[in-house]
Amino acid sequence: MHRHEPTGEKNYFRAQPHVLIVKRRFFRRGLAHARNLAQVGAIDSTGRGRFGELPYLENQTRESYAATHMTLLDKLERRFGFLGIPGLIRIVIGFTALVWALMWLNPNFRFALDLDPARICHGEVWRLITYIFVPQTLSFWIVLALWFLWFIGEGLERAWGPFRLTLYFFVGMIGTTIAAFFFGSNFSNGMLIASLFFAFARFYPDEVIYILFILPVKIKWLAWIFAAFLLLGFVLNSNSYRAALIAAFANYFIFFGPEIIHQARHRQEVTTRRRRFEAHSRNADDVLHRCAVCGATELTDPTLDFRVARDGEEYCMAHLPKAQTPG
Repeated sequence: MHRHEPTGEKNYFRAQPHVLIVKRRFFRRGLAHARNLAQVGAIDSTGRGRFGELPYLENQTRESYAATHMTLLDKLERRFGFLGIPGLIRIVIGFTALVWALMWLNPNFRFALDLDPARICHGEVWRLITYIFVPQTLSFWIVLALWFLWFIGEGLERAWGPFRLTLYFFVGMIGTTIAAFFFGSNFSNGMLIASLFFAFARFYPDEVIYILFILPVKIKWLAWIFAAFLLLGFVLNSNSYRAALIAAFANYFIFFGPEIIHQARHRQEVTTRRRRFEAHSRNADDVLHRCAVCGATELTDPTLDFRVARDGEEYCMAHLPKAQTPG
């Protein structure tokens, strides 16, 4: 079905000083499958537009409005979005499979690709990139590992789009590289891949996978279990391990840290408001029933039943006046 694109209307309203054109893009499967939604409105003094509702801008220009309501990631994507690599994780999987095949023929091949700061300083600069293609195992379990990585990569690209996924991946790489040079250690790509998994769990917590194709488990529970093991390793292992963990997860904290902090503050505010409400609702002066004899209420004893006598007073069942026998 052909969808009318209101180009003429948008051009007309765009020329008006009191009109803001808002365009939103929702990524599904990369830029090729992007779906654009446009909202056009002529803003009057009430803030209501002819074709939709947009915030009323009094002294605020389009540029200042965008600067106020766009995050840093939005601004970076708007300016450098062309640098995103569509299918980045598929590329990583392809090269990892190739390196695995070469290592199967010659296990020492990995030593030419590892992140070795000393050798990088001697000119082997390709190691800054190639270490992300070194598999963690030579067994055929690599097939399941690469399939799971593909599953994660596709989900993240649908949620983020190529640019943000590329930025997330390279921030993790940069953090790992800096930590390797700082500690002079050979770091693997394991933590970097783990950061992709936790980002996926953030977007798809209720996604179900089948362990060994039998046991259904939600992603969020796997993430909690994995986080417990990482925390245990952080406590028990060396400083280089701690540095590798923090560096590889720098991307996660940059992307999700503000959201996590906001949610934590929101939960704290909700808890505080709930406690205030409960304390107010339990106020002794705000009761529905009170016995005129003993003063018991539904708060002091929730099991009590109350009745209103002929004199108009309310009594608990123990002190309810007996009906007088006619003489």
